[in-house]
Amino acid sequence: MPLVKLDIPAGAVRNGTEYETGGRWRDMSLVRFYNGVLQPINGWRKRVANQLTGIPRAMHTWRENDGTRWLAVGTNSNLYAFEAGNTLSDITPASLTAGSATQTGSVGYGVGAYGADEWGAPRPEASTTLTTPAAAWSLDNWGEYLVGVLSSDGRIFEWDLASGTASVISNAPVGVDGVIVTEERIIFALGAQNDPRRIDWCDQEDNTTWTAAATNQAGNQILATNGKIVTGSKVRGGTLILTDIDAHLATYLGQPFVYRFDRVGTGCGAASQGCVVQVDVGAVWMGRDGFWVYDGAVRPLESPIADYVFRNLNESQITRVTAFNNSKYGEVWWLYPSGDSNECNRYAAWSYRNNTWTIGELDRTAGTDGGIFGQPIMVTADGYVYDHEVGWNYDGSDPYAETGPIEIGQGDNLAVVTRLIPDERNLGDVTATFTSRLYPNADESTHGPFTLTAETDVRFTGRQVKLKVTGAKNSDWRVGDMRVDVRQGSKR
Repeated sequence: MPLVKLDIPAGAVRNGTEYETGGRWRDMSLVRFYNGVLQPINGWRKRVANQLTGIPRAMHTWRENDGTRWLAVGTNSNLYAFEAGNTLSDITPASLTAGSATQTGSVGYGVGAYGADEWGAPRPEASTTLTTPAAAWSLDNWGEYLVGVLSSDGRIFEWDLASGTASVISNAPVGVDGVIVTEERIIFALGAQNDPRRIDWCDQEDNTTWTAAATNQAGNQILATNGKIVTGSKVRGGTLILTDIDAHLATYLGQPFVYRFDRVGTGCGAASQGCVVQVDVGAVWMGRDGFWVYDGAVRPLESPIADYVFRNLNESQITRVTAFNNSKYGEVWWLYPSGDSNECNRYAAWSYRNNTWTIGELDRTAGTDGGIFGQPIMVTADGYVYDHEVGWNYDGSDPYAETGPIEIGQGDNLAVVTRLIPDERNLGDVTATFTSRLYPNADESTHGPFTLTAETDVRFTGRQVKLKVTGAKNSDWRVGDMRVDVRQGSKR
Protein backbone atom coordinates (compact mmCIF):
# COMPACT_ATOMS: atom_id res chain seq x y z
CA MET A 1 0.00 0.00 0.00
CA PRO A 2 1.43 3.41 -0.96
CA LEU A 3 2.60 5.97 1.59
CA VAL A 4 1.26 9.44 0.77
CA LYS A 5 3.27 12.38 2.01
CA LEU A 6 1.19 15.14 3.61
CA ASP A 7 3.32 17.92 2.18
CA ILE A 8 1.75 20.95 3.90
CA PRO A 9 3.48 24.30 3.21
CA ALA A 10 4.37 26.55 6.14
CA GLY A 11 2.05 29.33 7.24
CA ALA A 12 -1.66 29.86 7.79
CA VAL A 13 -4.04 30.35 4.86
CA ARG A 14 -7.51 31.42 5.92
CA ASN A 15 -8.95 33.47 3.04
CA GLY A 16 -11.90 32.02 1.17
CA THR A 17 -13.79 28.81 1.93
CA GLU A 18 -12.53 25.85 3.88
CA TYR A 19 -12.20 23.75 0.73
CA GLU A 20 -10.17 26.47 -0.98
CA THR A 21 -7.54 26.14 1.75
CA GLY A 22 -7.16 22.42 1.17
CA GLY A 23 -3.67 21.11 1.80
CA ARG A 24 -2.70 24.19 3.84
CA TRP A 25 -2.68 24.97 7.55
CA ARG A 26 -5.99 26.74 8.20
CA ASP A 27 -6.49 27.03 11.96
CA MET A 28 -3.94 27.28 14.76
CA SER A 29 -2.95 28.88 18.00
CA LEU A 30 0.29 29.31 19.94
CA VAL A 31 2.45 27.90 17.13
CA ARG A 32 4.88 29.29 14.58
CA PHE A 33 6.77 28.13 11.50
CA TYR A 34 10.42 28.80 12.24
CA ASN A 35 12.64 28.02 9.28
CA GLY A 36 9.58 26.36 7.77
CA VAL A 37 9.08 23.87 10.62
CA LEU A 38 5.92 23.77 12.76
CA GLN A 39 6.69 24.25 16.45
CA PRO A 40 5.08 25.80 19.54
CA ILE A 41 5.75 29.33 20.62
CA ASN A 42 7.31 29.42 24.07
CA GLY A 43 5.07 30.03 27.05
CA TRP A 44 4.90 32.82 29.60
CA ARG A 45 5.34 33.65 33.27
CA LYS A 46 4.19 36.52 35.43
CA ARG A 47 6.95 39.14 35.66
CA VAL A 48 5.85 40.78 38.91
CA ALA A 49 3.06 40.15 41.39
CA ASN A 50 1.87 43.76 41.27
CA GLN A 51 -1.44 44.47 39.56
CA LEU A 52 -1.60 47.72 37.62
CA THR A 53 -4.53 50.12 37.82
CA GLY A 54 -6.49 50.66 34.61
CA ILE A 55 -6.38 48.88 31.26
CA PRO A 56 -2.83 48.79 29.80
CA ARG A 57 -2.62 50.01 26.19
CA ALA A 58 1.06 50.88 25.62
CA MET A 59 4.52 49.58 26.55
CA HIS A 60 7.99 50.98 25.91
CA THR A 61 11.51 49.83 26.79
CA TRP A 62 14.76 51.82 26.89
CA ARG A 63 18.13 52.17 28.63
CA GLU A 64 19.37 55.04 30.72
CA ASN A 65 22.91 56.32 30.20
CA ASP A 66 24.48 53.94 32.74
CA GLY A 67 22.88 50.95 30.99
CA THR A 68 20.01 50.38 33.42
CA ARG A 69 17.03 48.87 31.60
CA TRP A 70 13.52 50.28 31.96
CA LEU A 71 10.02 49.24 30.98
CA ALA A 72 7.15 51.74 30.92
CA VAL A 73 3.51 50.64 30.90
CA GLY A 74 0.65 53.08 30.33
CA THR A 75 -2.98 52.40 31.22
CA ASN A 76 -6.03 54.56 30.62
CA SER A 77 -5.49 56.12 34.07
CA ASN A 78 -1.86 55.56 35.16
CA LEU A 79 1.76 55.43 34.07
CA TYR A 80 4.23 52.92 35.50
CA ALA A 81 7.96 52.27 35.18
CA PHE A 82 9.72 48.99 35.93
CA GLU A 83 13.46 48.86 36.50
CA ALA A 84 15.13 45.68 35.24
CA GLY A 85 15.18 44.33 38.80
CA ASN A 86 11.37 44.53 38.65
CA THR A 87 11.09 47.45 41.06
CA LEU A 88 7.75 49.04 40.20
CA SER A 89 7.32 52.82 40.28
CA ASP A 90 3.98 54.58 39.83
CA ILE A 91 5.05 57.71 37.93
CA THR A 92 1.53 58.89 37.05
CA PRO A 93 1.59 62.66 36.51
CA ALA A 94 -0.30 64.83 38.96
CA SER A 95 -3.81 65.82 37.86
CA LEU A 96 -3.72 63.42 34.89
CA THR A 97 -7.03 63.31 33.03
CA ALA A 98 -7.86 59.61 32.82
CA GLY A 99 -9.69 58.38 29.75
CA SER A 100 -12.17 55.74 28.74
CA ALA A 101 -10.98 52.15 28.76
CA THR A 102 -13.20 51.44 25.75
CA GLN A 103 -13.89 53.04 22.40
CA THR A 104 -17.20 54.87 22.53
CA GLY A 105 -19.35 56.22 19.73
CA SER A 106 -22.74 57.56 18.79
CA VAL A 107 -25.29 55.66 16.75
CA GLY A 108 -28.77 56.51 15.53
CA TYR A 109 -30.47 59.12 13.39
CA GLY A 110 -28.33 62.17 12.62
CA VAL A 111 -24.98 60.55 13.22
CA GLY A 112 -22.32 61.03 10.55
CA ALA A 113 -21.95 63.13 7.43
CA TYR A 114 -25.06 64.58 5.79
CA GLY A 115 -26.14 62.49 2.82
CA ALA A 116 -24.24 59.37 3.87
CA ASP A 117 -26.16 56.07 3.85
CA GLU A 118 -29.93 55.77 3.45
CA TRP A 119 -32.16 58.66 4.56
CA GLY A 120 -33.91 58.05 7.88
CA ALA A 121 -31.89 54.92 8.72
CA PRO A 122 -29.74 54.65 11.87
CA ARG A 123 -26.02 54.36 11.35
CA PRO A 124 -24.52 50.91 11.94
CA GLU A 125 -22.93 50.23 15.33
CA ALA A 126 -19.55 49.79 13.65
CA SER A 127 -19.66 53.35 12.33
CA THR A 128 -16.55 55.25 13.33
CA THR A 129 -17.81 58.62 12.17
CA LEU A 130 -18.31 59.98 15.68
CA THR A 131 -16.17 57.98 18.06
CA THR A 132 -13.94 58.56 21.04
CA PRO A 133 -11.00 56.13 20.91
CA ALA A 134 -10.01 54.12 23.94
CA ALA A 135 -7.51 56.25 25.86
CA ALA A 136 -3.93 55.21 25.15
CA TRP A 137 -0.43 56.45 25.93
CA SER A 138 2.02 57.37 23.21
CA LEU A 139 5.52 56.77 24.64
CA ASP A 140 9.09 57.41 23.48
CA ASN A 141 12.41 58.28 25.05
CA TRP A 142 14.19 61.65 24.96
CA GLY A 143 17.71 60.43 25.58
CA GLU A 144 17.43 58.55 28.87
CA TYR A 145 14.20 60.33 29.84
CA LEU A 146 10.71 59.00 29.13
CA VAL A 147 8.28 61.26 27.29
CA GLY A 148 4.65 60.58 26.55
CA VAL A 149 1.09 61.78 26.29
CA LEU A 150 -2.21 60.16 27.26
CA SER A 151 -4.71 60.89 24.49
CA SER A 152 -7.48 61.80 26.95
CA ASP A 153 -5.20 64.32 28.73
CA GLY A 154 -3.40 65.98 25.81
CA ARG A 155 -0.36 67.29 27.74
CA ILE A 156 3.19 66.09 27.01
CA PHE A 157 4.96 64.69 30.08
CA GLU A 158 8.57 63.85 30.82
CA TRP A 159 9.97 61.53 33.50
CA ASP A 160 13.59 62.31 34.29
CA LEU A 161 14.23 59.05 36.25
CA ALA A 162 15.13 60.92 39.44
CA SER A 163 11.74 62.52 40.04
CA GLY A 164 8.89 60.65 41.65
CA THR A 165 6.38 61.33 38.89
CA ALA A 166 6.33 62.55 35.31
CA SER A 167 5.75 66.29 34.86
CA VAL A 168 4.50 68.53 32.07
CA ILE A 169 7.16 69.74 29.63
CA SER A 170 7.36 73.49 29.86
CA ASN A 171 5.87 75.43 26.93
CA ALA A 172 4.80 72.23 25.14
CA PRO A 173 1.52 72.34 23.21
CA VAL A 174 -1.69 70.96 24.68
CA GLY A 175 -4.53 69.04 23.10
CA VAL A 176 -2.01 66.49 21.79
CA ASP A 177 -2.88 62.92 20.74
CA GLY A 178 0.59 61.40 20.36
CA VAL A 179 4.33 61.99 20.32
CA ILE A 180 7.33 60.79 18.32
CA VAL A 181 10.97 61.64 19.01
CA THR A 182 12.58 61.94 15.59
CA GLU A 183 16.08 60.85 14.65
CA GLU A 184 17.07 64.55 14.80
CA ARG A 185 16.15 64.71 18.52
CA ILE A 186 13.02 66.75 17.93
CA ILE A 187 9.65 65.89 19.50
CA PHE A 188 6.67 65.75 17.13
CA ALA A 189 3.37 66.54 18.88
CA LEU A 190 0.66 64.85 16.78
CA GLY A 191 -2.80 66.38 16.59
CA ALA A 192 -1.58 69.38 18.58
CA GLN A 193 -3.89 72.18 19.76
CA ASN A 194 -6.84 69.79 19.29
CA ASP A 195 -6.37 70.08 15.52
CA PRO A 196 -6.52 66.56 14.04
CA ARG A 197 -4.20 67.53 11.16
CA ARG A 198 -1.63 69.63 13.04
CA ILE A 199 1.92 68.70 14.03
CA ASP A 200 3.96 70.94 16.35
CA TRP A 201 7.63 70.29 17.01
CA CYS A 202 10.21 71.59 19.46
CA ASP A 203 13.67 72.96 18.84
CA GLN A 204 16.41 70.44 18.21
CA GLU A 205 17.82 69.16 21.53
CA ASP A 206 15.54 71.54 23.47
CA ASN A 207 12.08 70.22 24.31
CA THR A 208 11.05 73.39 26.13
CA THR A 209 11.23 75.63 23.03
CA TRP A 210 8.18 75.27 20.79
CA THR A 211 7.72 78.75 19.31
CA ALA A 212 9.34 79.13 15.92
CA ALA A 213 12.06 81.78 15.56
CA ALA A 214 15.03 82.49 13.30
CA THR A 215 17.29 81.25 16.10
CA ASN A 216 15.70 77.82 16.58
CA GLN A 217 14.19 74.90 14.64
CA ALA A 218 10.77 74.76 16.33
CA GLY A 219 7.74 74.88 14.06
CA ASN A 220 4.40 73.44 13.07
CA GLN A 221 2.61 72.06 10.05
CA ILE A 222 -0.98 71.31 9.16
CA LEU A 223 -1.06 68.27 6.91
CA ALA A 224 -2.81 68.57 3.55
CA THR A 225 -5.26 65.77 4.28
CA ASN A 226 -8.93 65.18 4.93
CA GLY A 227 -7.98 62.63 7.56
CA LYS A 228 -7.16 62.71 11.25
CA ILE A 229 -3.63 62.01 12.45
CA VAL A 230 -3.62 58.65 14.23
CA THR A 231 0.00 57.63 14.79
CA GLY A 232 3.51 57.66 13.36
CA SER A 233 6.82 55.83 13.20
CA LYS A 234 10.47 56.54 12.59
CA VAL A 235 11.56 55.12 9.23
CA ARG A 236 14.68 55.24 7.13
CA GLY A 237 14.93 58.72 5.66
CA GLY A 238 12.30 60.42 7.79
CA THR A 239 9.28 60.14 10.05
CA LEU A 240 6.12 58.46 8.79
CA ILE A 241 2.83 60.07 9.85
CA LEU A 242 -0.33 57.97 9.47
CA THR A 243 -3.83 59.40 9.42
CA ASP A 244 -7.01 57.39 9.32
CA ILE A 245 -7.02 57.62 5.49
CA ASP A 246 -3.48 58.26 4.21
CA ALA A 247 0.27 58.42 4.95
CA HIS A 248 2.76 61.32 4.95
CA LEU A 249 6.55 61.41 5.20
CA ALA A 250 8.31 64.17 7.13
CA THR A 251 11.84 64.70 5.79
CA TYR A 252 14.34 66.79 7.73
CA LEU A 253 15.74 69.76 5.78
CA GLY A 254 17.23 71.99 8.46
CA GLN A 255 16.85 75.74 8.50
CA PRO A 256 14.83 77.60 7.43
CA PHE A 257 11.95 75.18 6.70
CA VAL A 258 13.18 72.37 9.02
CA TYR A 259 10.81 69.68 7.62
CA ARG A 260 9.14 68.88 4.32
CA PHE A 261 5.89 66.89 4.36
CA ASP A 262 4.91 64.69 1.41
CA ARG A 263 1.90 62.45 1.03
CA VAL A 264 3.25 58.98 0.22
CA GLY A 265 0.12 56.85 0.33
CA THR A 266 -3.68 57.01 0.12
CA GLY A 267 -6.36 54.60 1.25
CA CYS A 268 -3.94 53.15 3.78
CA GLY A 269 -5.11 54.70 7.04
CA ALA A 270 -4.06 53.32 10.42
CA ALA A 271 -6.48 51.39 12.64
CA SER A 272 -5.18 52.72 15.95
CA GLN A 273 -2.42 54.58 17.71
CA GLY A 274 -0.59 51.38 18.57
CA CYS A 275 -1.00 49.50 15.28
CA VAL A 276 2.35 50.42 13.64
CA VAL A 277 5.76 48.78 14.14
CA GLN A 278 9.18 49.68 12.78
CA VAL A 279 11.22 46.71 11.53
CA ASP A 280 14.16 46.19 9.17
CA VAL A 281 11.92 46.15 6.09
CA GLY A 282 10.35 49.47 7.09
CA ALA A 283 7.16 50.35 8.93
CA VAL A 284 4.23 47.91 8.93
CA TRP A 285 0.75 48.60 10.24
CA MET A 286 -2.80 47.37 10.40
CA GLY A 287 -5.44 49.42 8.64
CA ARG A 288 -9.20 49.12 8.79
CA ASP A 289 -9.40 46.50 6.06
CA GLY A 290 -5.84 45.32 5.38
CA PHE A 291 -2.17 45.34 6.33
CA TRP A 292 0.33 47.86 4.94
CA VAL A 293 4.07 48.36 4.68
CA TYR A 294 6.23 51.39 3.98
CA ASP A 295 9.68 50.51 2.63
CA GLY A 296 10.31 53.66 0.61
CA ALA A 297 6.80 53.46 -0.83
CA VAL A 298 3.45 52.51 0.68
CA ARG A 299 2.09 49.20 -0.55
CA PRO A 300 -0.36 46.55 0.65
CA LEU A 301 1.16 43.77 2.70
CA GLU A 302 -0.33 40.69 1.08
CA SER A 303 -1.81 38.40 3.70
CA PRO A 304 -3.49 34.99 3.30
CA ILE A 305 -5.31 35.55 6.63
CA ALA A 306 -6.59 39.10 6.07
CA ASP A 307 -10.10 38.01 5.11
CA TYR A 308 -10.38 35.99 8.32
CA VAL A 309 -8.98 38.77 10.55
CA PHE A 310 -11.07 41.63 9.20
CA ARG A 311 -14.32 39.67 8.91
CA ASN A 312 -14.00 38.80 12.59
CA LEU A 313 -12.59 42.11 13.83
CA ASN A 314 -14.78 44.01 16.31
CA GLU A 315 -14.77 47.31 14.43
CA SER A 316 -16.48 49.08 17.31
CA GLN A 317 -13.28 48.57 19.35
CA ILE A 318 -10.69 48.85 16.56
CA THR A 319 -8.77 51.61 18.36
CA ARG A 320 -7.65 48.96 20.89
CA VAL A 321 -5.47 47.22 18.28
CA THR A 322 -1.80 47.17 19.31
CA ALA A 323 1.31 45.71 17.71
CA PHE A 324 4.89 44.86 18.62
CA ASN A 325 8.02 43.41 17.06
CA ASN A 326 9.16 39.97 18.23
CA SER A 327 12.64 40.46 16.82
CA LYS A 328 14.09 37.18 18.10
CA TYR A 329 11.87 35.31 15.66
CA GLY A 330 11.48 38.05 13.07
CA GLU A 331 7.75 38.53 13.63
CA VAL A 332 5.29 41.41 13.94
CA TRP A 333 2.34 40.63 16.20
CA TRP A 334 -1.01 42.43 16.11
CA LEU A 335 -3.33 42.01 19.11
CA TYR A 336 -6.97 42.71 18.24
CA PRO A 337 -10.54 42.24 19.55
CA SER A 338 -12.57 39.73 17.56
CA GLY A 339 -16.27 38.98 17.33
CA ASP A 340 -18.17 40.67 20.13
CA SER A 341 -15.15 40.83 22.44
CA ASN A 342 -14.50 44.28 23.88
CA GLU A 343 -10.87 43.43 24.60
CA CYS A 344 -8.00 42.10 22.50
CA ASN A 345 -8.42 38.33 22.52
CA ARG A 346 -6.72 37.20 19.32
CA TYR A 347 -3.50 37.81 17.46
CA ALA A 348 -2.19 37.77 13.90
CA ALA A 349 1.56 37.46 13.36
CA TRP A 350 3.65 38.04 10.24
CA SER A 351 7.14 36.56 9.87
CA TYR A 352 9.11 39.12 7.88
CA ARG A 353 11.97 36.64 7.59
CA ASN A 354 9.94 33.86 5.97
CA ASN A 355 6.85 35.79 4.78
CA THR A 356 4.49 33.42 6.57
CA TRP A 357 1.50 34.22 8.79
CA THR A 358 0.07 32.66 11.93
CA ILE A 359 -3.06 33.30 13.98
CA GLY A 360 -4.26 32.40 17.45
CA GLU A 361 -6.05 33.23 20.66
CA LEU A 362 -4.33 35.26 23.37
CA ASP A 363 -5.74 37.65 25.97
CA ARG A 364 -3.18 40.45 25.87
CA THR A 365 -3.77 44.20 25.48
CA ALA A 366 -0.23 45.40 24.68
CA GLY A 367 3.29 44.09 24.08
CA THR A 368 6.85 45.17 23.45
CA ASP A 369 9.90 43.59 21.85
CA GLY A 370 12.29 41.52 23.93
CA GLY A 371 15.23 43.65 22.83
CA ILE A 372 17.09 44.80 25.90
CA PHE A 373 15.10 42.48 28.20
CA GLY A 374 15.80 39.33 26.18
CA GLN A 375 12.19 38.28 25.58
CA PRO A 376 8.91 39.93 24.60
CA ILE A 377 6.83 41.39 27.43
CA MET A 378 3.03 41.56 27.30
CA VAL A 379 0.31 42.73 29.62
CA THR A 380 -3.27 41.62 30.31
CA ALA A 381 -6.45 43.64 30.65
CA ASP A 382 -6.49 42.93 34.39
CA GLY A 383 -3.12 44.65 34.77
CA TYR A 384 -0.55 41.85 35.07
CA VAL A 385 2.77 41.93 33.21
CA TYR A 386 4.16 38.72 31.69
CA ASP A 387 7.48 37.65 30.20
CA HIS A 388 6.83 35.70 26.99
CA GLU A 389 8.81 33.16 24.97
CA VAL A 390 9.97 31.50 28.22
CA GLY A 391 9.24 27.94 29.34
CA TRP A 392 6.19 25.98 28.24
CA ASN A 393 3.36 27.21 30.44
CA TYR A 394 0.20 28.24 28.55
CA ASP A 395 -2.26 28.56 31.46
CA GLY A 396 -4.16 25.47 30.35
CA SER A 397 -4.18 26.13 26.60
CA ASP A 398 -2.58 23.71 24.15
CA PRO A 399 -0.65 24.75 21.01
CA TYR A 400 -2.23 23.24 17.92
CA ALA A 401 -2.48 23.51 14.14
CA GLU A 402 -5.13 22.11 11.79
CA THR A 403 -5.20 21.86 8.02
CA GLY A 404 -7.95 22.51 5.55
CA PRO A 405 -9.36 19.46 3.68
CA ILE A 406 -6.78 17.26 1.97
CA GLU A 407 -7.98 15.14 -0.96
CA ILE A 408 -7.07 11.49 -0.42
CA GLY A 409 -9.68 9.76 -2.56
CA GLN A 410 -9.45 9.40 -6.33
CA GLY A 411 -12.53 10.63 -8.15
CA ASP A 412 -15.66 9.09 -6.58
CA ASN A 413 -13.69 6.42 -4.76
CA LEU A 414 -13.28 6.37 -1.02
CA ALA A 415 -9.82 6.15 0.46
CA VAL A 416 -8.97 3.82 3.33
CA VAL A 417 -6.25 5.15 5.63
CA THR A 418 -4.64 2.52 7.83
CA ARG A 419 -1.36 3.94 9.15
CA LEU A 420 0.28 7.24 9.99
CA ILE A 421 4.04 7.57 9.80
CA PRO A 422 4.89 10.62 11.96
CA ASP A 423 7.78 13.00 11.47
CA GLU A 424 8.55 14.36 14.93
CA ARG A 425 11.71 15.30 16.74
CA ASN A 426 10.57 13.26 19.77
CA LEU A 427 7.78 10.71 19.35
CA GLY A 428 4.85 11.34 21.64
CA ASP A 429 5.26 15.12 21.92
CA VAL A 430 2.11 15.71 19.86
CA THR A 431 -1.13 13.91 19.14
CA ALA A 432 -2.81 13.65 15.74
CA THR A 433 -6.54 13.89 15.06
CA PHE A 434 -8.16 13.27 11.66
CA THR A 435 -11.54 14.61 10.55
CA SER A 436 -12.90 12.91 7.43
CA ARG A 437 -15.69 13.80 5.01
CA LEU A 438 -17.14 12.36 1.83
CA TYR A 439 -17.40 15.79 0.18
CA PRO A 440 -17.37 19.50 1.17
CA ASN A 441 -20.12 20.44 3.66
CA ALA A 442 -20.92 16.79 4.39
CA ASP A 443 -21.05 15.52 7.95
CA GLU A 444 -17.67 15.05 9.55
CA SER A 445 -16.30 12.03 11.38
CA THR A 446 -13.52 12.49 13.92
CA HIS A 447 -10.79 9.90 14.43
CA GLY A 448 -8.40 10.19 17.33
CA PRO A 449 -6.59 11.84 18.95
CA PHE A 450 -3.84 9.31 18.34
CA THR A 451 -0.75 9.09 20.49
CA LEU A 452 2.00 8.77 17.92
CA THR A 453 4.45 5.90 17.65
CA ALA A 454 6.87 4.99 14.87
CA GLU A 455 3.94 3.47 12.97
CA THR A 456 0.54 4.52 14.27
CA ASP A 457 -2.64 2.58 13.42
CA VAL A 458 -5.41 5.02 12.53
CA ARG A 459 -7.94 3.25 10.21
CA PHE A 460 -10.67 5.43 8.73
CA THR A 461 -12.26 6.11 5.33
CA GLY A 462 -13.17 9.27 3.44
CA ARG A 463 -12.54 11.30 0.32
CA GLN A 464 -11.04 14.28 2.12
CA VAL A 465 -9.46 14.63 5.52
CA LYS A 466 -8.22 17.33 7.86
CA LEU A 467 -5.21 16.78 10.11
CA LYS A 468 -4.87 18.41 13.51
CA VAL A 469 -1.70 18.19 15.58
CA THR A 470 -1.84 19.20 19.23
CA GLY A 471 0.94 19.51 21.77
CA ALA A 472 0.68 16.53 24.14
CA LYS A 473 3.53 17.71 26.36
CA ASN A 474 4.72 21.12 27.45
CA SER A 475 7.92 20.79 25.45
CA ASP A 476 9.81 22.15 22.45
CA TRP A 477 8.30 19.83 19.85
CA ARG A 478 8.72 19.86 16.08
CA VAL A 479 6.44 18.48 13.35
CA GLY A 480 7.66 17.81 9.83
CA ASP A 481 6.07 16.04 6.85
CA MET A 482 3.90 13.16 8.01
CA ARG A 483 2.89 10.28 5.73
CA VAL A 484 -0.24 8.16 5.64
CA ASP A 485 -0.79 4.66 4.25
CA VAL A 486 -3.68 5.02 1.79
CA ARG A 487 -5.59 2.33 -0.12
CA GLN A 488 -8.21 3.30 -2.68
CA GLY A 489 -11.59 1.80 -1.86
CA SER A 490 -14.87 1.45 -3.68
CA LYS A 491 -17.39 4.11 -4.68
CA ARG A 492 -20.13 5.08 -2.30
